[in-house]
Amino acid sequence: MNLKEAIKENPDVVRGVGYVALALILVGGWHAYKANKASKLDTAADAFVSAFTTEEIEDAVAKTEGMAAQGAIKIRLAKSYFDAGRYEEAMALYDELTEKPVEGFAELPVVGKAQCLEALGRFDEAEKAFDAFAEANPKHYLTLTAQLGAARAIAQAGDKEKALARINALKAANKDEDLALKRVEATEEVIKRFEIKK
Repeated sequence: MNLKEAIKENPDVVRGVGYVALALILVGGWHAYKANKASKLDTAADAFVSAFTTEEIEDAVAKTEGMAAQGAIKIRLAKSYFDAGRYEEAMALYDELTEKPVEGFAELPVVGKAQCLEALGRFDEAEKAFDAFAEANPKHYLTLTAQLGAARAIAQAGDKEKALARINALKAANKDEDLALKRVEATEEVIKRFEIKK
């Protein structure tokens, strides 16, 4: 019996073999997809944890193009720019991250941009940005950071008295939280040392 005759006599067997072959192809494709995805995740994770310098973080951003992890790496890059005094670049990246928020980190770029405005000497804009964040997010872990930033911006804009009044209100609001109170008191010391130019 040749193959043609076998197929004619046993069409169900041939169909079954076809289904098994199709299933094997689908399972093989699924495993290849999962392996490729795992490889990309490993690449993103390696890029995230092994990048320390600004240049390494920039390289990590490039290596993770199109991956969800790229947003978190861009947040690190913006912070690295800020720490290096590259405030305009940091602010541009924070703007981008505000427009396309990173899940779980949507608020970081908003506060980061306000900090850039402060560092650039745009104190009125910084105060407004810090205040807007604090008012919109009264229970967020970055709220105190924003409130302290607003007080610093007010002092640097020339109204040390108003800034210290804000600090006193924050001291009263955080009197039962040791760490928060220490942050407020540290900012108070910084503000007291500001030399206001008239």
